[in-house]
Amino acid sequence: MKKTKTLYHGRRFPAVVISCAVRWYFRFCLSLRDVEELLLERGIVVTYETIRCWCEKFGARFARCAKAVRRKPGSTWHLDEMFVTLRGEPHLLWRAVDEHGAELDVLVQKRRDKAAAKRFFLWVLRSNPVPRRIVTDQLRSYPAAKADIP
Repeated sequence: MKKTKTLYHGRRFPAVVISCAVRWYFRFCLSLRDVEELLLERGIVVTYETIRCWCEKFGARFARCAKAVRRKPGSTWHLDEMFVTLRGEPHLLWRAVDEHGAELDVLVQKRRDKAAAKRFFLWVLRSNPVPRRIVTDQLRSYPAAKADIP
């Protein structure tokens, strides 16, 4: 009987350490140095460069698994926008959050009008099912954009 090699065959660290580091990096949006520090607290000395290599090699596999178990978005969405400054210029950060607090999508644009709101609606609806109810602030471009989208 032929013995198959694991995905982590030939690595210095066990598979549990590698998968834990990759999971922390992608799931909790930590920096490589943060993951390095968390592993160091547990007595595992590894450089951030090694963690970067692990995330490049094994990250796609983790992303597929994480996407498969992700909860479906709720039927009520909350949409809002806020001003952010990028390179000294004001931009709008449009954000959609479902009823469970999970962020559905984010879009950065320069304008705050009907066309920008419509673009954001289409952007969010492309990757999520149609919600039953949408809660917005009192920006007048939201109802105008919702009327244009079938």
